[in-house]
Order: sequence, then structure tokens, then C-alpha cells
Amino acid sequence: MTLFDIPIAGLDGTTDLLARHRGNPLLIVNVASGCALAADQYPALEALAQRHRADGLVVVGVPCNQFGEQEPGTAEEITAQCAVRRITFPHTEKTEVNGAGRHPLYTALTPLADAEGHTGDVRWNFEKFLVSGVGHPVGRFAPTVGPEDGDLLKAVRAQLR
Repeated sequence: MTLFDIPIAGLDGTTDLLARHRGNPLLIVNVASGCALAADQYPALEALAQRHRADGLVVVGVPCNQFGEQEPGTAEEITAQCAVRRITFPHTEKTEVNGAGRHPLYTALTPLADAEGHTGDVRWNFEKFLVSGVGHPVGRFAPTVGPEDGDLLKAVRAQLR
């Protein structure tokens, strides 16, 4: 079983969002429209997605309201926020990344250590997980590591076709 086999719906209600991108590297990011990090990171994530789309990279936003209640909206409201920001990469349904209601996707991702050795619970909005084209977690980046960070870009490029 790989991460592509974990069922999770898209924000638009479509099923098996990850399975639709099987074979492509993914950058999975728990997002929140109301977070201060969104102002810089949402456009940078969109730029990264656009720059490497032809190389197979798929950025996947995972809306989460567990940190400061910064993503309280409905699917329609989150979609509208993305449209205002001109964000085109796919988003999953609103998801819990920590606690008893943790989605199985994050159960599979969170054992991976980041550069500081952190494993376990997601610490804040915009924590990033890089997944290989065969569906294995290969990188974890703290929320303050932006999409233009050299180490993140090097890890992403290593997964591209």
C-alpha cells in the first residue's frame, strides 16, 4: 500500500484525489486561509506548482482548522478563497491532521522526520510533506520553511521526471 491508495476526497467532493495523481510526486501541505503564513506561502506554492507541473509535480492543499481555527469555512468558502488568491492546485476535503480524528493520510506521513528531527504531530499550518511518485514519504518541512527554500527545492527536483 502507498499513499496513493489512501482515500481522501477533493474539496469539490470528487473521490480518491491522491489516486488520480498516482505516479507523480506530491507536495502535501496543510493549509489555512486565515493563517499569516498564507499571504506568502499560498502564492509561492502556486508558483512552484506551475513551474514544475510539466515535470509531474502536484501540490496538494489539505485545509485544516486545527491550528488557531484559521480555516473555519465550508468547502465552498475555501474554494472561493482559493479563487480570490488565484490558487489552482488541488485541495482535499477539510481534514484533521492531529489527534483522535487524524486522517489516515497524516497517520502515514507524520512518522517522517524533518531536518530538525521532528516526527509526530503536525506543528502548525503549512507544514509540508514530499511524496515520491511511487507513493512513499521522502521529505518533511517545517511550516516556516517556504516553498522557495533551497533544501525544499532540491528535494522536490530530486523527485521530478
